[in-house]
Amino acid sequence: MKIVIDTNRIIAALIKDSTSRSILFSNKFEFLTIEFAKKELNNHKREILDKVRIKEGDLDALMSSLFKRIYVVDDIAIRESLASAKIIMDKIDPDDAPFIALALAVENDGIWSDDKHFAMQKVVRVWKTGDLMRLLG
Repeated sequence: MKIVIDTNRIIAALIKDSTSRSILFSNKFEFLTIEFAKKELNNHKREILDKVRIKEGDLDALMSSLFKRIYVVDDIAIRESLASAKIIMDKIDPDDAPFIALALAVENDGIWSDDKHFAMQKVVRVWKTGDLMRLLG
């Protein structure tokens, strides 16, 4: 399965060796995200470090490992679908529009997010963490 992943699921995998991290390291799924997600992670790096209480080098190593499992799609690829995504997400959460744009732009099986905003739209399938864990069996 090819799944678009939002930034919050990546942060969850960074903060704790948990279900999100297990899913990300599973070979059952291929993950995609946008360049914006990496920028967002770098912008929140200090907050993540405060929560995980590890050295910055260790966090960088973990991020590197995670991004070996996540294909980062160039923002140019979502340019054509961004207008449609903005219409879909405008009244829900405009900040999530780039992830919807990615889901509209490339072949995929939906978005992995526990964010209730994604669930409010009805264009792209949303997979919650529990859904993906059930698929892992």
